[in-house]
Amino acid sequence: MRDERKAVAPVAGKAVVTGASSGIGAATARRLAKDGFDVVAVARRAERLRALAEETGAEPYALDVTDDEAVRRFAAGLDSCDVLVNNAGGALGAESVAEADPADWERMYSVNVLGTLRVTQALLPLLRAGSGGTVVTVTSTAAFTAYEGGGGYCAAKYGERALTETLRLELCGEPVRVVEVAPGMVRTEEFALNRMRGDAERAASVYEGVDRPLTADDVAECVALAVGLPQHVNVDRLVVRPLAQAAQHKLHRGPLFRP
Repeated sequence: MRDERKAVAPVAGKAVVTGASSGIGAATARRLAKDGFDVVAVARRAERLRALAEETGAEPYALDVTDDEAVRRFAAGLDSCDVLVNNAGGALGAESVAEADPADWERMYSVNVLGTLRVTQALLPLLRAGSGGTVVTVTSTAAFTAYEGGGGYCAAKYGERALTETLRLELCGEPVRVVEVAPGMVRTEEFALNRMRGDAERAASVYEGVDRPLTADDVAECVALAVGLPQHVNVDRLVVRPLAQAAQHKLHRGPLFRP
């Protein structure tokens, strides 16, 4: 008798990656292209997408995930989607709750939560139409542990996590996996810089003394791992941190590895 559990890993198909102009999104687009996926790289900055396309062969598509009509047009132009990686997001500001600007919170919620909602809703018919789809949402350890100065970002990521967990429940019984990848400290070229409003010195201090924070490529490997597992295997949540970070509030600053 044939063992249904020996189902092979998904055959590479079409993968849509949002927030693909830099950082984790760009690294994920590269990694999935390497695995043979036909990657559609989505972000607002067209010039960066063109450079990524030249490097990887990905199809660039300039899109603001907060624009309802633009997201609908994008989805209407696709003939298939096997993997969706919701990565568009980010943090803005590190002020306390008492001093935070509500406009910053609105922007973070709009991109991280509503952007993920719009793209997922638009592409879900295509993900359901194939032999098996996968939705990966890149959240953060901020999605389940709050910290001082992170109120707005944590609130947005908590919301994104809730969206992801609810979607998994609602799709139970259908061949669509719903995966959350939650990174801890990741050093990319823009995340902390954008959060600190362009203050390079303050952004660099976030990582000061930390021996090997995660890189965008590290997170992309985790996404590829979850996507590449047999279709009947669902990684509900993959939490990934650098070795120096045991928890949100437990960070070692100093050498860990021998030169």
